[in-house]
Amino acid sequence: MQVKVTYNTAVTSQPEDLDSTLKVDLTYEQGNGSIVGPGGETTTIGGQEVEVVTTGDGLYKDEYEVGRYVYKGANPNNYIEFANGEIWRIIAKEADGTYKLLKKDLLSNRAFDSTNSNNWAGPADLNTYLNGEYYNSLDISIKDNIVSHIWGIGTVKQDNDNLATQIASEQGTTWSGNIGLISHSDYLRANSDMANCGTDKINYENYEICRNTDWMYISGSSWWIISSNVDKLNFVWNVYVDGYLNSSIVNLSDYASRPSVYLKSDITFSGSGTMEDPFTIV
Repeated sequence: MQVKVTYNTAVTSQPEDLDSTLKVDLTYEQGNGSIVGPGGETTTIGGQEVEVVTTGDGLYKDEYEVGRYVYKGANPNNYIEFANGEIWRIIAKEADGTYKLLKKDLLSNRAFDSTNSNNWAGPADLNTYLNGEYYNSLDISIKDNIVSHIWGIGTVKQDNDNLATQIASEQGTTWSGNIGLISHSDYLRANSDMANCGTDKINYENYEICRNTDWMYISGSSWWIISSNVDKLNFVWNVYVDGYLNSSIVNLSDYASRPSVYLKSDITFSGSGTMEDPFTIV
């Protein structure tokens, strides 16, 4: 067991009391023989050592981007709570050390763009709203930790069966800003069953099982994502109500939005990331 003590940056003077007694009560059970913790591979999330897994719910190495780690599965321990009580979830620890987040709950329905453009950088109406009115309304505990980042906003071909090629296409066109939406590949890479759900083609074919191994899916809800359809100039992808990835005309107001942000790399978390004990920023 390792106890980490860090300096509180809010303290500006040396306290008089320099000693403290720490009591730790441990609840444990017999292991099943699998290797966890120091015996297995780990990486740091907000300064904490987190096990890297290869099956089930948890944090995985991203096989498509070196140095990136992504949360996969039905309900991994990737919850983060801000000081105002707002809950988001960690998509990935990026190769540059920043943390990509997705808001747990949806915002109200609105069109992606009323002028019929699927170009997020246009800017689309939804881009203007999220990086203007919505960003300005954020609690300071969130806003102070957001960093402007480069987002892949390139096109995605429907029914494609090559995720690596798709990711390259998404990252072939970029936009820089504070608030965006997830990409098509973000949704696919959040699934722990990549064999049956890891490309647009097979995810659509197997959506009834794929939605059960993807924490991003919200039952009964449809919401926009940032990727546009390469074959339809006024269509953008969305996560459809049944759990598969769909593309729709951009001026529809039938879809919600679900903001995504990047947090700075030097933050420190407490908590374990569960829904009951979410990460919080120290």
